Amino acid sequence: MENNNTTGHPKGLYLLFVTEMWERFSYYGMRAIFTLFMVNALMFDKSLASTVYGNYTGLVYLTPLIGGYVADRYWGNRRSIFVGGIMMAIGQFFMFLAGSFYTDVSLASTLMFTGLGFLIFGNGFFKPNISTMVGQLYNEGDKRVDAAFTIFYMGINLGAFFAPLVTGGLGEVYDNDGLIIPGMFKWGFLAACIGMIISTVVFEMLKNRYIVDPSGNPIGTKPEKVVVENKEKEPLQIGKLVNWGLISV
Repeated sequence: MENNNTTGHPKGLYLLFVTEMWERFSYYGMRAIFTLFMVNALMFDKSLASTVYGNYTGLVYLTPLIGGYVADRYWGNRRSIFVGGIMMAIGQFFMFLAGSFYTDVSLASTLMFTGLGFLIFGNGFFKPNISTMVGQLYNEGDKRVDAAFTIFYMGINLGAFFAPLVTGGLGEVYDNDGLIIPGMFKWGFLAACIGMIISTVVFEMLKNRYIVDPSGNPIGTKPEKVVVENKEKEPLQIGKLVNWGLISV
């Protein structure tokens, strides 16, 4: 098998590289023009725009707790990545619609917050599950794993580097008087949407061929049910419930 060579890296690594690169392109591309859109197109004051931006960026780091749990218990990595990718593409499209109807602030705000909801939960399913698959491409103790994660994170950095250049170039456009043109933001959001679609489609088309372990077995499929030998019911742990409640708040 090609995954057994000890010099190069399995092709699955480069598939994950491309998938994550385009996802990060979509994420950072949208963020690059998000605040400008709220202030210059929706006429939010800077305080409100900063609050919305801060809540959004905070929540995208919270929902991976949910996505990781669902993947480990029910869906597996592959299905979670696909669902998350679709949700984020939908979210970016709602941002495009918000940019298209910016003159109707009420409608555009509703579309924007709907898009943010899809992006937040989509990221929760996508982000934690793709990173965990990198190490599974190799046997335990394989010295190439550290280099593999370095390559993988280069994809993240590459997507983050080009994203503001593309979405900013399309969305942040000024007229002859130096004033920003609000109607152009939609094209930046559309570029982010296209990037997310590319990420999801590439992964879905090639995952069965390349996302396999060194023995050729598929990685990230539906998790096997673990049989617990101890039949006694685990007592209700109030502490865990309190902790999860605090995390959710």
